[in-house]
Parts: sequence; structure tokens; C-alpha cells
Amino acid sequence: DRGWAWQVPLLELPRAQFLLMSATLGDVSELAADLSRRTGRTTAVVDDAKRPVPLTFSWSVEPLAETLQELMGTGQGPVYVVHFTQAAAVEHATSLLAAGRGTAVRKQERNDAIAGFRFGPGFGRTLAKLVKAGIGVHHAGMLPRYRRLVETLAQRGLLEVICGTDTLGVGINVPIRTVLFTGLAKFDGNRQRILRAREFHQIAGRAGRAGFDTAGYVVVQAPEHVIENEKARARSDAKNAANPKKKSKPHLKKPPEGSVVWSEQTFDKLVNGSPEPLPSRMKVDNAMLVNVLAREEDAFPVLRRLLTENHESRRNQLRLARRAVRLMRSLVRSGVVTRLGQPDEHGRRYVLTVDLPDDFALNQPLAHFALAALDVLDVEAPTYPLDVVSVIEAVLEAPRQVLFAQQFAARGEAVERMKADGIDYDERMLLLEDVTWPQPLAELLEATYAVYRQTHPWLPEDALGPKSVVREMWEQGMGFTDLVARYQLARSEGLVLRYLSDAYRTLRQTVP
Repeated sequence: DRGWAWQVPLLELPRAQFLLMSATLGDVSELAADLSRRTGRTTAVVDDAKRPVPLTFSWSVEPLAETLQELMGTGQGPVYVVHFTQAAAVEHATSLLAAGRGTAVRKQERNDAIAGFRFGPGFGRTLAKLVKAGIGVHHAGMLPRYRRLVETLAQRGLLEVICGTDTLGVGINVPIRTVLFTGLAKFDGNRQRILRAREFHQIAGRAGRAGFDTAGYVVVQAPEHVIENEKARARSDAKNAANPKKKSKPHLKKPPEGSVVWSEQTFDKLVNGSPEPLPSRMKVDNAMLVNVLAREEDAFPVLRRLLTENHESRRNQLRLARRAVRLMRSLVRSGVVTRLGQPDEHGRRYVLTVDLPDDFALNQPLAHFALAALDVLDVEAPTYPLDVVSVIEAVLEAPRQVLFAQQFAARGEAVERMKADGIDYDERMLLLEDVTWPQPLAELLEATYAVYRQTHPWLPEDALGPKSVVREMWEQGMGFTDLVARYQLARSEGLVLRYLSDAYRTLRQTVP
């Protein structure tokens, strides 16, 4: 979804010389021809480069613990174990620690490396125990400083195992000899599906360190039911060999209902497959329009070029142009943009409102609604500053783990109150369905949004999300660690930090 940000320089900088590098771009013939046409330069495609460190791929039907133990025992570490949820990565790492699978090798070096590093409460304490044993954890839900610590220790060769997510495929700086996939299926935000060839090769390609290794290893675990069935067959074969007259049939398990299953054929197909062609992801939003309008030239030729000379199909180009017109009208109606009677000295017919702050930006999809919604607040109310915060929080992306934790806590408190009031179990369960996370100003904002959509009908009906994270922290006098501790969010500290950063940035850049 962020691909459009890379397309804009290709469209807007025709006199620049570009070097595009990737091992997983797939067929680039159309992209190469497009670059030559735009820049007037010949585009050279280098697509026959050999890996400096060859990869060996293997399929494993042994239990994960045994596979990992064998890899470590045969000198194929350090190993990055790929999980597809953050919780699974942490659980596997802690299980290795509990089973005594850490390593005492270079223990003093690790202790020296982390001396003076401040591990916070909660997950920080868990991570401290793990890295002391030579076990790392790496996923996007961790605080950036914890991720950097794991990367630094890995670069120094002080971690033998890192349990992480598929963030390895986006180019984190972790030198690895072996990549061990726990599976080949992931949840992409909408559904469970098999990895694409591009995703598989992006992750697998991290194995083998140029200048350190002569070979890299990629191991893929079979599904758990397949591993169990292999064991059952082996036991059955052993019984039959011991007593040929009494035939034993293995009891085979089926995959869990509704699960996405991969096989050795899936593995072979991914290993031998070429990365899929890279599709265009061009989009237009309020932030793009504001950035173009801030230039000292007429915005319309620039937008026309961006939206009609990009890499999209003609149908999608027209769709983007229509969306740009709708967004521009919204910006004019909300007072962010002013239409001039005559072009100014730069030829501009539309300009940003002069009293906007220097760092004004509409980086949230509903930021223009938030700007309009501020007008319905009572500036004389003692809660006005916090109400402004609630308006901004309502247009931010939902930090689901935080909201679910708030809901869980609210329902726990509600149950205690209902028990004290003598409400029976069945009625309590019905009443609990209405208990959710805090949603200040929900009625006012939803009513305002319904009116706003009458003149902005393209906005999604359910895009608004009232919530109270920043506001609750202020009202309850909580700091970051207090919030994490109250709602047991140790595994999602990185998510909490990103949400708070987004809230601060949006407040600073949106509120006049």
C-alpha cells in the first residue's frame, strides 16, 4: 500500500538518474521501458546476478523443537525462526528458555553488551532473560529500542536463535545463516492465505551472510498434522516389522477445520517460482493535495500529470482523477483551501489558507472531517481541550490490541457491579454485549459525521472510530508504562508507541 510513495519520484523527477535494486521484482520489462520513455535514457536491466552465498532449501517433517536442535547442533546457526503472529514468536522464545535451549557460549560477551541497557518492566524483563541466554525476539510490536538491541546483538554474533515474524522480509539488518519457517500460511489482514513467491523469497533470501558464510539454509516445517501423521506411520511400520502377522494401521489426523494447509508441493512451487510482477499502487489523498498546493505553481497541471501519466490502467487513472476532484472540493468547503478570483503571481488558482500552521498536514484519511468537527465543540466547556483530543483520536487508525484490552477491563468491572446488584448470569451476559472501550463524544461525532457525509458521500459509513487512549492517560494521570501495565500490553508496546506518536503528530499538524 505504500508503493505509491515510490512511484511519485519516478513520475516527478524525469531528469534524475535512478538505480532500482531488488531481488524480488519479478518481470521488470514494462518498468524498464517506462523509465526509458520518461527520462530519455537507456535503462539497463541486470537480472542475471548470482547470489554470492548459495541457498539450500529443505522440507522438514520433524517437530519444530527437534528441527531447531539439529540446526544448532550441526553449526547452521544463527537461526531466524519465522512465525506469522507476534504472540507465537514470543511464546516460542520463552518456551526455548524454559526448556534450557539457550546457549552459554559467549555469555560474558552478551552480559557486557547489555550492561547499562535499561530494560523496562513487563516485556523488557522477559527480553533481558532471553538475550542473556542467546535467544532473541523481533517483531513490529516491540519498542524500537528493543528491536535495535536484538539487531545489534545479532550483528555481533551473540544470538544463536531469533524468534520473529516475517518482518525479516522487509530488510531488517540481522545477519542470519539459517531461516526456519514454521509455516507457509499467513493472515494478511483480510484472510488466511499461502505466502506469495515474492514474500517467500524476500524472507528466505536473508539466509547466508556474504563475507561470513559459504552457504545459507532455508528450512520449512510441514503442518503439525502432517508431522504427527509421519510419526504415526513410523510407529505403525515399526509394529508391523516386529509382528508381520498383525497388521497395524496408523491413525491419521486431519488438518484443523477451516485452516489453510500447505504441502511439500507448495514448498517446491515457492522455491522454484519467480516473484510475481509488481503492480502499481498509485493513490491520491488529502496529504498529496496539500503538498502539491503548497508548491509555488499552478497545482492542476501537476495533479493532471501525476494522475494521468502514472503506471495505472486508464480506468484507474480516471478513478483517481474523480477522487482528486472530490477531495479538492472537500478541502475548499472545510476552509483548508481558498479559491482565488484571479491567479496569483505564481499562477495558482487555489491556495492553502494563510492562517494554517507551517507544519499543517492532513495525513489521516478523515483529518478534514476532524478539522470541521472542531467547530461543533463548546470552546467554553472545561473539557474543551480534552474534547479536541477526542476528535483527533476518533480519526486515527484503531490500535486494536489496546481497545480490546480496554473493553476486557471495562467488562470485568461491569460484571463485578452487576454481581453486586444481584443480576443473574444470563442477563449479565446480555448486558455485557453493550459494554465496550471508552468512546467519548461518540454520539456527537457520529451525528456530525452523518451530516458531513451528506456533502461527502464517498466517505465510508463506518470510518469514524471514537476511542480514548490519550484522553484516558491524561485523565488518569498515566504515563506510557502505566498504560502498558494497566492493560497488560507488554507484547504490544511498539503498537502503543506508534499510536501515541500518530496522535501527537496529528494533533500538531491538524489543529489550527
